[in-house]
Amino acid sequence: MPILINKTKRVLIQGITGREGVARTKLMSNYGTQVVAGVTPGKGGQTVLGIPVFDTVQEACETVGKIDISVLFVPAPLVLGAALEAFAADIKLLVIVPDRVPLYDVLEIAAVAKKHGAQFVGPNTLGILSPDAGVLGMMGGRAESASEWLFPGPVGITSRSGGITTSIAYYIAQSGIGLSTLAHVGGDSVVGMTHADMLRLFQKDEQTKLVVLFGEIGTSQEEEAAHCVASGEFTKPLIAYIGGKAAKEGTRFSHAGAIIEGNKGTHEGKVRRLREVGAVVAESFSDIPQLVAETLQSLKSESAAPTSKSVKNASWYTAITEIQPNLIRLRGHRIENLIGDISFSQAIYLALTGKLPDKSIGTILDAILVSSIDHGATPPSTLAARTAASTGAAINAALSAGLLSINKHHGGAIEACMRLIQTALDNQQAEKCSVEDAAMSLVREYRQSKRRLAGFGHRIHSADPRSERLLKLASQEKLAADGITMLQALRDALSEQTEHDFPINVDGAIAAILLDIGIEAPLGNTFFMMARLPGLIAHIREEQTRERPMRVIHPRNHGYDGERHE
Repeated sequence: MPILINKTKRVLIQGITGREGVARTKLMSNYGTQVVAGVTPGKGGQTVLGIPVFDTVQEACETVGKIDISVLFVPAPLVLGAALEAFAADIKLLVIVPDRVPLYDVLEIAAVAKKHGAQFVGPNTLGILSPDAGVLGMMGGRAESASEWLFPGPVGITSRSGGITTSIAYYIAQSGIGLSTLAHVGGDSVVGMTHADMLRLFQKDEQTKLVVLFGEIGTSQEEEAAHCVASGEFTKPLIAYIGGKAAKEGTRFSHAGAIIEGNKGTHEGKVRRLREVGAVVAESFSDIPQLVAETLQSLKSESAAPTSKSVKNASWYTAITEIQPNLIRLRGHRIENLIGDISFSQAIYLALTGKLPDKSIGTILDAILVSSIDHGATPPSTLAARTAASTGAAINAALSAGLLSINKHHGGAIEACMRLIQTALDNQQAEKCSVEDAAMSLVREYRQSKRRLAGFGHRIHSADPRSERLLKLASQEKLAADGITMLQALRDALSEQTEHDFPINVDGAIAAILLDIGIEAPLGNTFFMMARLPGLIAHIREEQTRERPMRVIHPRNHGYDGERHE
């Protein structure tokens, strides 16, 4: 998947009515970027290429909905105000195209971006382009020509020169090799996202197999990129070319940020450091396509060949975890790079699906696990675990007893509801009907055959307090999709046909969310099991330390004497 831009990202253009704004909006829209609004103060109510124009960023967001990215085509003196306005509207990525933005303005933008958990590319950037996915800024020139010579593939580019970015991409594409993302970090001495930031994103991108880096004299960007390699933050092949070999101290080379001061930022120092960490540094710019081709061929050979004698003689294979001396990979990712960088929930998703998720999926999975961590002492799994613990069984034995009691009628509703929702979605597509009609038809079918619709109603709660919170969080994290929409339509259809309120329970909310984040139905109930483990362990330990052995455990006649926090 490309970094920073894809077809789902909703984009705003600040300065859309200016000459550059109009021209580049045409490029972005024609290339498939989802440009949803533009902003030019005093021009609200107009349209540009069919795109609505607003006076303020906040007004645009309130009218068209959440915006992910803003691209700035405003005069340099106005960039600071435009950037702060975008951050205040909760836009998390800016692409700042103009050059000559005052240095202190850039420093203030960086400070405010950090405060808002946001990022920016530039200033003085052509932007970002991911073939067949989208473009931010002015990369590619014209949509028709960019579409003609650029195509998706395994090579990422990060560059300090806009012109060189497209040149590298062109020559690599002409050699028959596709690209994942072209990133021009900007030519100024202080920029937002640097080479190192881009490498970290490329590291997480499954599509990118190697990266080409174009660096220049001046600043410490290339040394920081080398540190990324040395620290293990970037482990993929890196091919670099450093411009400005002939530049002397105090001479500016091409860009504002390409200037040598003393012995810092020299061509020789950058080349030496990159080579020390294992990067391939091209002697000539024209060597880059050949080096890329050779490196990709080497990667193919390595992946096709067994990596050790034990693998050569293996009778079966797994794609989950690779273990070698001093090396552990989970789904291809070095475990030391994951430690401290992703949450346990993200690691669960990676292990189950093979895909490294973003933080929003980790957030919603954390919420799901918290929502089902325990539900009192009456569920069969809890009673089974406590009963086993009362006999003197070890924690693992008592825990197994609890897990083994999770089955069709206890803890099995998530998978059942996932299948229900998926059936309704499949019917909607096959019959080319509305969501409401598909839901109504399936509910009618279930009721006629006297089958229960999993995911609705609860034996204790008339309004499950967990469901509303989970669904609201999924919406906040931009994860709500067809599954949640169909779940809500099924609830409405069920209530209409029975004239009773059947609220969505926690199993239904979890089922819809899991479908929307790409979890397959046979894994649905496992999330209930994973969530319930800590609760079961707590019950087991309480039974071992608080109650007498072999007592009669009444399933309902018990009270609560713990703390309460509102």
